[in-house]
Amino acid sequence: MPFSITDWTADEIQTAVALMTELGQFGVGGRALYDLRPGWRARSDWSGETP
Repeated sequence: MPFSITDWTADEIQTAVALMTELGQFGVGGRALYDLRPGWRARSDWSGETP
């Protein structure tokens, strides 16, 4: 199921998000990290993974 943060407020997003993933380096329960793009807060870029 796709995950969307489009309904989140600016306060909920702040500077980055960590989304649950099943297919990443750490498998089920891992998180994909996304940082907001400087100067364009409507876009984010993948920045890594964490367990």
